Amino acid sequence: MSNNEVEVVFPNGSKKMVVAGTTLHEVAKEMNAEAVIGSIDGTLLDLFSPIDHPSHVSFYGKDSQEGLAAMRRSIGLVFSGAIKKRYKKAVISEIMLNEHGFFVDMRLDQSLSILTFKEIEQDMKALQKNNNRISKKIVSVKEAKAIFKDNDLQLELLEALPEEDRGCIYQFGEGITFSKEPFALDVKPIKNFKLLKVSGAYWQGNADNEMLQRVNGVVFSSKDDLAEYLAFLEESEKRSHQKLGKELKLFMFSEEAPGMPFYLSNGQTVRNELEKFLRELQTRYDYDEVKTPLIMNERLWRRSGHWDHYKDNMYFTKVDDQDYALKPMNCPGHCMIYKDDVRSYRDLPIRMAEFGQVHRHEFSGALNGLLRVRTFCQDDAHIFVSPDQIKAEISLALKIIDEVYKVFGFEYSVELSTRPDDFMGEIAMWDKAENSLKEVLDSLGYNYAINEGDGAFYGPKIDIHIKDALNRSHQCATVQLDFQMPEKFDLSFIDQNNEKQRPVMIHRAVFGSLDRFFGILIEHYAGAFPVWLAPKQVELLSVAEKHNGYVDALYQEFQENGIRVSKDVRNEKLGKKIREAELRKAPYSLVIGDYEMNGAEFAVRKRGSQEIQKIDKQAFVEMVKKQIAEKNHSF
Repeated sequence: MSNNEVEVVFPNGSKKMVVAGTTLHEVAKEMNAEAVIGSIDGTLLDLFSPIDHPSHVSFYGKDSQEGLAAMRRSIGLVFSGAIKKRYKKAVISEIMLNEHGFFVDMRLDQSLSILTFKEIEQDMKALQKNNNRISKKIVSVKEAKAIFKDNDLQLELLEALPEEDRGCIYQFGEGITFSKEPFALDVKPIKNFKLLKVSGAYWQGNADNEMLQRVNGVVFSSKDDLAEYLAFLEESEKRSHQKLGKELKLFMFSEEAPGMPFYLSNGQTVRNELEKFLRELQTRYDYDEVKTPLIMNERLWRRSGHWDHYKDNMYFTKVDDQDYALKPMNCPGHCMIYKDDVRSYRDLPIRMAEFGQVHRHEFSGALNGLLRVRTFCQDDAHIFVSPDQIKAEISLALKIIDEVYKVFGFEYSVELSTRPDDFMGEIAMWDKAENSLKEVLDSLGYNYAINEGDGAFYGPKIDIHIKDALNRSHQCATVQLDFQMPEKFDLSFIDQNNEKQRPVMIHRAVFGSLDRFFGILIEHYAGAFPVWLAPKQVELLSVAEKHNGYVDALYQEFQENGIRVSKDVRNEKLGKKIREAELRKAPYSLVIGDYEMNGAEFAVRKRGSQEIQKIDKQAFVEMVKKQIAEKNHSF
């Protein structure tokens, strides 16, 4: 170690002289700084990295994003060490991070089960107790390849790096990995972790590669944070739309059509109500509903730009020896409708809406119930405007979105997504479009974030992110400004001077994907839909067989009043009928016995309440009809 001293500058501006070669760990210890990792001149490093020149130094504790990420890598390495100790022939890939922890892909001779997780966690804690420090060695990629010569998974990852690149070999027991990111070297204090699930995963996400086993774990800085997250997961599982979809008979899937939902009667009822609601709202704002074909010629998709920018996500077929494609989007079809007639400036804006079924290819591993499917209904609208109408129409689109989301009680945030790398058209047109969206958002007083490079290939967009009952964020509604598609399809209108002008196209969706929005609603309401959306709004339960005739009469009367009703006239005990009705989550259940048959008030059981409310028949019918009409999101 050199006796030369170097100056260290800290974030608060204070300075300190240290001997060259002093480690970050030694400086942190001397300053009583809680540190998991540090940085030298902005580069994140583990604590045993030396300071060998005048530097700006920072430290990151366990509650910082940087420190927590390092802790998660380290526990991933402890997990790898425990797996190698238990399964000697295991081949383990690198440690990767996700939002709350880590995941590791591996090749094992046997299938892991969550039943073994408790034992593996105990092994991990024993390793921490016996050996609390991760070792590290700085190596070149070439040197790392020699170290991993018997691990084809890590070797393949190293092959993608220049041989002269340098990183660290981090090792804990038999767990070993190469990384350019820092690890928390002291693992003993990292106690708040849990292994969550094991699943199959194609190597590097490619379906042509072998299937490996992937284990996910979470790591938090405190016991309370871990407990809170596990409680969140438990509540999420209760609200799982796939679980509730089966229990409430809303939808199903089949291996005959992977990623393509089958809607059962109850689920289709909810979808119909969603469509009806938006359809009535759009009619009020002068939208014209249209329908375009599911399959169109390849020529159309080449013209629209989808062939060059979206081909890998499309499905193709042949008709009369010509190439056709299932539509992934509705916009080209709407352009064809616009182009079919001569348009005047007096016709604009033209607001065209469609509940259009689209098909987009998704990898099988990415499919997730209704939240990620291969075919879905998009509540698409395309508004054709003159340039001076852009701001008013975008404002109207945002007004409609706000009106819809208030009905469901959703809070939302706004994001402006700008030009991607794979864009179509001229940069000047993109700049003009982005500035137009910014001006509208600013004039309406929206607080919005900028999402650089995440626009559609044909134009920038405003994305709306809703928060559900568990405070999870979902991107649903979108408003996109498009100068490119009218150019591609040579769209025009005749202006006041009898000259041809190019319209501007606004893409707008409120639900986004009706299927995905439905899945979000199932979890948001935990399957207990508000009255207006509930598949069955009232359940009629007969006490005995002699009451079935009156139940049948009530059933018919409620239907005639526009109330969705079901009846249970089985020869079963009343207690069983009531319990099963509660599981079906109808807003109201009515028990029909002698008193009700003789004209007495109904005994109304309200979902989620143990209280029984007495109310006469006509008042009950009017109350339910009023709740349906008002579309209250609370119940």
